[in-house]
Amino acid sequence: MSTSPVSLLPFNTFGLAQNARTLLVLEQRSQLPELWRSLRSELPLFVGEGSNLLFTAPFEGTVLVNRLKGITVSDVGDAWLVRAEGGEGWHGLVCWTLEQGMPGLENLALIPGTVGAAPIQNIGAYGVELAQFCEAVESFDWDSGEIRHWSAADCAFGYRDSVFKHAARRHLILSLTLRLPKAWKAVLGYGPLAALGATASPGQIFEQVCATRRSKLPDPGALGNAGSFFKNPKVGEAQAEALRLAWPALPVYPAEPGLVKLAAGWLIDQAGLRGCRLGGAGVHEHQALVLVNLGGATAEEIVRLAALVRERVEQQFGVRLEPEVRMMGPRDETNLDEVLACLN
Repeated sequence: MSTSPVSLLPFNTFGLAQNARTLLVLEQRSQLPELWRSLRSELPLFVGEGSNLLFTAPFEGTVLVNRLKGITVSDVGDAWLVRAEGGEGWHGLVCWTLEQGMPGLENLALIPGTVGAAPIQNIGAYGVELAQFCEAVESFDWDSGEIRHWSAADCAFGYRDSVFKHAARRHLILSLTLRLPKAWKAVLGYGPLAALGATASPGQIFEQVCATRRSKLPDPGALGNAGSFFKNPKVGEAQAEALRLAWPALPVYPAEPGLVKLAAGWLIDQAGLRGCRLGGAGVHEHQALVLVNLGGATAEEIVRLAALVRERVEQQFGVRLEPEVRMMGPRDETNLDEVLACLN
C-alpha cells in the first residue's frame, strides 16, 4: 500500500507519467470491508492493466488495482460455466479455456486488459462480443458496501457499453462467469478469418486472430497506446448509402435495425491522418484507429491529436467519432470536449 503520490506509469498502457494521490492493491476479498470503510466517501478509480485509460491530468484520488485471481469451471451438461476473478488477464483466460478444450473465446484473443474490465466495455472483435457468452457478473457496490450478482440481461450490454459505465459505475467487478456451449460454432465472417474455411478449428482461428492483431496493433510495451482510440460509428442507412456513393470502398457492417456500422480506422485513414503526429503523439502508421505515444508524449498532445482526428473526419464525412478510451480527469471520468475546454 502506498499513501503518498505514486506513479501511474505501470498502470496505463499509454505510458504517460501521471501520478495518483494514493494507490491500493486488492489481492484478497477479505480486504474489501476495510477498504470500503476507509474509502467509502470517495469513488476509487478501479484499474486492472490500465489498457483502456487516458489520464488527462494527475489523479487526485485513490487508484484501486484489482489483482484478484482464480478460475473455476462447472460442467452443466450442454456447456461449461467458467468463473474467473476480475484480476485475471483476459488473454490469459482465453488461452486457458482453449488449453482445457473449451472453445468459444478464440475471436477475442489478444484483447488487452483484465477479466474485470471486459464486461464494462463489453469487449468485442471479429464478429464476437463478450455479451454472447456472459452468464453472470459479480460486483462490489461502493455505495452500499454489498456484493451484487448480475445476470447478462441486467448488464444492459451494448456496443462497447454496459450498465457498469452508467448506473453501476461505482461497482468494482469481482468476477465474471462465462457460458461456453459444448456445441461450438466457428465465427468466420470478419476479415482474414473468412479465408480459413468452414473446417477451421478453434486453434486455427486463435492463431489467425493473434497474427492479425500483432500485424496491425502496436505492442504497448514498445509503443504506448490504449488500443482502438475511437468507436466504430453507427449511422442511419440513408447516410451510409450516401457515403457509399461518394466512397464505394467504404467498409460497412450491419448493426441494429435501421443503423449501419462504419470502420472508424478507414475514415481516419482516408482523411489523410495515418502517420500524423503532434509532438510525441501520433496516429499509428499501420492502424489509423490507434493513437500512440511515440516517446515522451503528454496527455495534452494525445487529447489535441484526438480532437484533430475527430474534426478532420467530421469535416470530410459528416461523421462524428466518439472515443472508446476512458478519459480520467483529476477526480473522475471526463470526456474529450471537457478536457479541451480546460486546455483552451
